[in-house]
Amino acid sequence: MYYSLNGKIVAIESNYIVIDCSGVGYLVYTPNPYSFEIGNTYFVYVYQHIREDEMALYGFKTKEEKELFMRLIDVKGLGPRMALPILATGSISGIMDAIERENILYLKKFPKIGDKLARQIVLDLKGKLNIDISDTEEASTLDELTDVLKGLGYKEKDFKSILPKVDRSLTIEDQVKDALKLLLR
Repeated sequence: MYYSLNGKIVAIESNYIVIDCSGVGYLVYTPNPYSFEIGNTYFVYVYQHIREDEMALYGFKTKEEKELFMRLIDVKGLGPRMALPILATGSISGIMDAIERENILYLKKFPKIGDKLARQIVLDLKGKLNIDISDTEEASTLDELTDVLKGLGYKEKDFKSILPKVDRSLTIEDQVKDALKLLLR
């Protein structure tokens, strides 16, 4: 069983990365492959999923992200391929909050999650998610905000000075709006 990989990213595709560790390239499915950069070295927490017809690695930048993934795949009817889009489109705190508040509508916004599966997630996980996300959540939203601004065509040197002025308590969408307002001044 693998716990982590440390190596250079040699390829990025829409749902996976290839990480070279001492000359061996590992294909690792990840929620946000484009948050990695080719040529850079990363420490990636991994989960090895083995079935009779498949063996796959799933990778995460933070331990907390991996923990939430592990809890999600324990839900009846929710496998690794369905859990990845949840982590890709939602924040760890947002997902945990939705589960604790039984916010079925929030959970149904994720791909392939219907009413029945959303209720199953709440049933299986409510009260059982004690993942400490305080430090990593702020760092990951900063990374996410940086990625969004780069995706919009801004150079890091152009927006680096306004990042401390953006309110981190806001959702990522509102952080992007704040950052764009600050950039247009």
